Amino acid sequence: MKDKLKKLKSGTDFRGNAIETDGILDFTDEVCAHIAYGFASFLRNKITNNENLTIAVGHDCRISAERLKNSFIEAILEEGINVIDVGLASTPAMFMTTVNFNCDGAVSITASHHPFNKNGFKFFTGKGGLDSPDLDFIIENSDKTENIEKKGELDNANYMKIYAENLREMICKQVNADDYLRPLRDFKIAVDAGNGVGGFYAKKVLEPLGADVSGSVYLEPDGTFPNHMPNPEDEKAMESLKKAVLESGSDLGVIFDTDVDRAACVFSDGKEINKNALIALMSSIVLKDSPGATIVTDSVTSDELKIFIESLGGKHHRFKRGYKNVINEAKRLNYFESIDSPLAIETSGHAAMRENYFLDDGAYLITKIIIEAALLKKEGKTLMTLLQGFTEPEFAREARIKINKEDFKDYGNSIISELEDYCNQTPEKTIVAKDSHEGVRVSCPSQQGWFLLRLSVHDPILPLNIEGHSEDGIKNMAKFVFEFLNKYEDLNLNKLLELV
Repeated sequence: MKDKLKKLKSGTDFRGNAIETDGILDFTDEVCAHIAYGFASFLRNKITNNENLTIAVGHDCRISAERLKNSFIEAILEEGINVIDVGLASTPAMFMTTVNFNCDGAVSITASHHPFNKNGFKFFTGKGGLDSPDLDFIIENSDKTENIEKKGELDNANYMKIYAENLREMICKQVNADDYLRPLRDFKIAVDAGNGVGGFYAKKVLEPLGADVSGSVYLEPDGTFPNHMPNPEDEKAMESLKKAVLESGSDLGVIFDTDVDRAACVFSDGKEINKNALIALMSSIVLKDSPGATIVTDSVTSDELKIFIESLGGKHHRFKRGYKNVINEAKRLNYFESIDSPLAIETSGHAAMRENYFLDDGAYLITKIIIEAALLKKEGKTLMTLLQGFTEPEFAREARIKINKEDFKDYGNSIISELEDYCNQTPEKTIVAKDSHEGVRVSCPSQQGWFLLRLSVHDPILPLNIEGHSEDGIKNMAKFVFEFLNKYEDLNLNKLLELV
């Protein structure tokens, strides 16, 4: 069983097939039970008061959710732990049950933006989401506890109602409109939930505050995702939102991923506010209240973003890819280095704010943006004014270079180190960034762009990201990297060749 769980571990989640696909079913009832046993052991060992433990369990809209939830809950109850079943819920809301319900732990059953046949488990305590070593503990302690004298008790609660109320109260309080309870009465906002969990935001948050949400699409949860995957990084999903905004004449468009821990938006003119632009927008909002603060992002953000953040008086701190890496780095800066760092945000749409427990919450992110839009409207301005001076690279490409070697980590890291040494030999052509926390990032002034070569955390892949202001520049940088990597026999360079 432990070997099975190790294969299902994906960073800080468990993930796999929850509906049999090609003869493979990862999340059997037995597997779900052993995950529950492991989480029970984790809570007993990590929570000081281990009497009367209570956890909340919720799930996204996947058609496998009920089966996984029932198997997990039954096993947790056998461990003598009380359970609050909150049913359909966003992942960030599950963390908030540790705040509002004072739960010792919480579990969100979700596979985020992955296909309908997938599912998974995310875990929280009052300190936040579990990290990779915590999942290792769960795996190693996933046997059933013997001699439990009393089963836990099961209760039900509609926590999403409370969660939506809290967001509405936040908007009312911070906008402080003349019509206090309807601060969004002059706004038309289109929400594209992609049939994920995020439809509640239109009907339970925006509409009660007076917003016109008639341009919204795909609000009803449907675990088969018949229209498009709920994913701000998906081109089809963003085109769907853009169409909804333009056809309805909405002031703003909002999109969430399946479990609402990520988000993006579209302005009234159809401009996508995603990736670098979303980070720029949030940086502009945050730096108003925290002048000179440090914004932590992942490693693939653009040079233009760094220039923009610095133009606002802020500091840009690039770190490793992976939303937990970005969040943990912001926590480290705040709590161990005494560096003011109120925002940790990844280009994927994960954004976590210090004021909100450093929880990556797409609904909270959008709420902050809508509050700012309402405040700007009082001044006769729009959100577009916050992005004045921000530019984006005209071209961005990625190639995922496969490593055909079992010990891929040592091999990949040695290649990155050798590339860094090589680029340092010609500083007039290739400038190695001093703030590379992951892989090697190289600026190429003659090509008006940069590239980043890094090693995937879990897979035998060297992702190469290239950005620039011309197709020729992109090709020249890709050619430079290809010529360097071509000597390594255990690399498959086919994807890179497509850029050359």
